[in-house]
Amino acid sequence: MSTGPADPMDGFDNLVHSPNRLRVCALLDTTGEAEFAVLQEQLGLSASVLSKHAGALIEAGYVEQRKAVRDTRQRVWLRLTPQGHKAYQGHLAALRAIVGRQTPQKHDG
Repeated sequence: MSTGPADPMDGFDNLVHSPNRLRVCALLDTTGEAEFAVLQEQLGLSASVLSKHAGALIEAGYVEQRKAVRDTRQRVWLRLTPQGHKAYQGHLAALRAIVGRQTPQKHDG
């Protein structure tokens, strides 16, 4: 029995879809790894909001954190795991499929 191509909508991920988590994944996908404070500044989020969303992504196995002391202060860096990268890319493909299904209406003005 032959199966057709995978449906890109299979990659839609409700966890990633949350706007703040989507933005975290997008930033980590482009930077590779980012310090918590840098993410907070770049995304314009409070520490508690970023912590909540990062925690959900960590719990799902999409993000991992690395802690180290720098300048005598504890710092936390976040990065996408391979699973997180796959989930993020799959979600983007699903969003593109949704948008691609739209056929623009031409209006004669």
